[in-house]
Amino acid sequence: MALNFSDRTIVDFRSRLTGGGVRSNLFEVSIEYPADLGLDTSSDGPKATGEFLIKAAEIPASNLGNIPVPFRGRVLPVAGDRTFDPWTVTVINDEFFIIRDAMEKWSNFINDIQTTQGQVSPELYQTSATVKQLSRSGGKNPGEIDVLREYRFEGIYPNTVSSIPLDYGATDQIEEFQVTFNYLFYSVTGGITSDGDLI
Repeated sequence: MALNFSDRTIVDFRSRLTGGGVRSNLFEVSIEYPADLGLDTSSDGPKATGEFLIKAAEIPASNLGNIPVPFRGRVLPVAGDRTFDPWTVTVINDEFFIIRDAMEKWSNFINDIQTTQGQVSPELYQTSATVKQLSRSGGKNPGEIDVLREYRFEGIYPNTVSSIPLDYGATDQIEEFQVTFNYLFYSVTGGITSDGDLI
């Protein structure tokens, strides 16, 4: 079967690249903290919850396990259980260590560094977070921007707060660190692409 390349011109490609394509640098992350942690996010605002200082994140993967079922020398693949990869964000460190301090306190809240004691009830140390993919075009009102898709992570908590390398030779650089979260599940909770309408 031959392909008709007259139907696959650069003009046809352009017509299918809606909005000029999604840009990976247009996103926003917001993280909630456990209420019992005692953090005053109202005074720090977006600095503490991550809207500005989280410089890299991920739209989550969708994974289904595989159950191989042998049959007479062949294997029938059957869908297995769903799994969720850990979610990692990269944070720009400011001079007040706002997000770093919050993540260290959160981790210590779960398992104290000295005593190994901590909050054992998952519903008290697990919270939620959102990552929004933003559009290049403006919203319906001046100063707004459209959210193309919003993912919400439920039951999230920090599993690893990475080290911050220190180096005399590291000039013209701002400190960064990574936080890896475990979570129960994610869902699509908003955006133009969730069901065709703004949520």
